Amino acid sequence: MSATPPDKQPDADAAQEQVLGVTGVRQAGGGLASAPVAGAAGRRPVRRSARHGVADQVRGARWWRELGWRHAVGIVAVVYALVPVLYLFSASVNPVGSIATTELVPRDFSLVWFSELGNNPQRPFYRWLANTVTVAAVVVVVQIFFSTLAAFAFSRLRFKGRRPGLLSLLLIQMFPQVLATVALFRIFSAVGQVVPAFGLDTLAGYILVMLGASLGQVWLIKGAFDSIPRELDEAAKIDGAGHAGLFFRILLPLLRPVLVVTGLLVFVSVIAEFMLASIFLRSTDVKTVSVGMYGVLLGDMSNNLGWFAAASVVVALPVILLFQYLQRYIVGGITAGSVKG
Repeated sequence: MSATPPDKQPDADAAQEQVLGVTGVRQAGGGLASAPVAGAAGRRPVRRSARHGVADQVRGARWWRELGWRHAVGIVAVVYALVPVLYLFSASVNPVGSIATTELVPRDFSLVWFSELGNNPQRPFYRWLANTVTVAAVVVVVQIFFSTLAAFAFSRLRFKGRRPGLLSLLLIQMFPQVLATVALFRIFSAVGQVVPAFGLDTLAGYILVMLGASLGQVWLIKGAFDSIPRELDEAAKIDGAGHAGLFFRILLPLLRPVLVVTGLLVFVSVIAEFMLASIFLRSTDVKTVSVGMYGVLLGDMSNNLGWFAAASVVVALPVILLFQYLQRYIVGGITAGSVKG
C-alpha cells in the first residue's frame, strides 16, 4: 500500500475525530488518542473541542431560522390581539365610562356598567341578547340539517345535475350578501302586507331571511362525507338499511366533529351579523345585540363607552366558553372537511 501523503494526514485525522466523537481527543502532536467516556465510574468527562462549540452556534442559528422567528411572530400576534381586549375590559370596569378616562390598565374597578345593562328600559340589553340567541339557535339547527342532507346526496348518490348543482352552490357563495339587500327588502315588504308575522320588523321574518343560506355549509360537510369509506354503506345495505337508516344511524354519528365546527361558524356569524338586522329590525323590542349596541354607542360615543364595553364582555363570554367546551371537536372537524372529493 502507498503511504498517505503528508498534506492529507490532517484531513484524515479530522475525519477520524468526527467519527469517534466524544470517545477521542486530539493529542498535542496532532494524533488521536483514546479518552475515557464521560459518565463511567472513576473517569473524567470529555473536554469539548472548538469544533463542538461552532456546531452549537450553527445549531442555534438554524433553530432561529426554522422555529425561532415563528415564536416571535406568534408573540407579536398575541400582543396585537390582546391589547384591544384589555382596553375593552378596562373600559367595562371603569366607573366613569368615557374615552378620556379609560386607560389600557384600569386604575379603578367597578361593576356599575354591568348592573346598568338590565336597569334601563330604553336599552333592553338582555332582551336583545335573547332575540340574538333565538335567531342563532334556529338558524344553526335548520342550516346544519339541510346542509347535511344536501351533502349526503351530493356525496353518496349519483344523479343527473349533481356536478352543476355543486358548482352552482359554490358560485352563489362567491357573491356578497349586500347584493341581495334591496331585493330582500322589497320582497318582505310585500310579504308583510299579506302575512304580517313574517314581514319587516319581525323576528320571524328576519329568521326567514337568514335561512336563505341553509345550504351554505354543503361543501365542508360533503368533504367529511367523502372521507368515510363506502364499505360502511355497503355493509349497512347488506344488513337491510335504507338511505334514511344509513344517514341517521351510520354516517351522522361519524360526522360529529364537522357538525360542531359548522355549527360554531354559523352561530358566530349570526351573532355578528349587522347589515340585514339593521335593515329588517327597527323596533327596540325586536333588535338583536349588534343593532342595539350600535345604536347605543352611536347616541353618545364618548359617555356610553362603559356600557358598550360591559355589553361586549357579556356577549363574548358565552362564545369563548362554547369554543373552549367544543375545542376537542374543532381540529378534527376542520381537517375532516378538507378531504378532496
